[in-house]
Amino acid sequence: MDMLRGEQIAEADLTEWRKLAQGLHARYLVDDFASGARFVAAVGEAGDTVGHHPRVSMGPGYVDLTLVSDDAIYRDDDGNEHVVEWVTQRDVDLARRITEVAADHRLDADPDSVCVIELGLDTGRSAVVAPVWAALLTGRADSQGRGTPSDEVRDATGRVPNLWFGEDEPEEAAQRFHLEVYVAPEEAERRIAAAVAAGGTVVDDSDAPSLTVVADQDGNRGVLCVAAPAKAEG
Repeated sequence: MDMLRGEQIAEADLTEWRKLAQGLHARYLVDDFASGARFVAAVGEAGDTVGHHPRVSMGPGYVDLTLVSDDAIYRDDDGNEHVVEWVTQRDVDLARRITEVAADHRLDADPDSVCVIELGLDTGRSAVVAPVWAALLTGRADSQGRGTPSDEVRDATGRVPNLWFGEDEPEEAAQRFHLEVYVAPEEAERRIAAAVAAGGTVVDDSDAPSLTVVADQDGNRGVLCVAAPAKAEG
């Protein structure tokens, strides 16, 4: 099934879900573990009907869900097809069904709070260094390039953040690693303002709102990312 572009995902108007990094993410607020477990069971039944299920994480007062297809088709500029991990129509359809399930359980969504962390490593030799990081992070050589046409390292079980590689050597060799923090579009401005209020500095907003580089007082940099445009008004 073809992967969906950001504009297509935005046009789906999934009010309780946000596209962050590779997938669709939602958080639902629950009163206790039992109500969360009942909701997850109902979500599982909805997924059974289509043979597709979300990744689930539960904590005190919330259930986090991630929808992503591991067999999405990406076509590069030359027309070559690649099987990647990305959002497809299957995920959009199931997201809508889960929203209905949440309504049946009288649960509220908290889309502003969803967040994804990825690691970035600036290097001009990703093919050389990626096997080391695949082994170190996941213990599996096939984590290199999993679900992506690049050398990116992705753990099939989701235990560790994805590690992607920049194409160029960093201008400042002091920092090759940085964090990628994906948030919902409506959360980005507040998150940046909070970092600045805490003493941080915006050092590059030329690609905002998609990418905003923030540095701490020692010059260490992180990137705040908005993965998909908000739905157009009108």
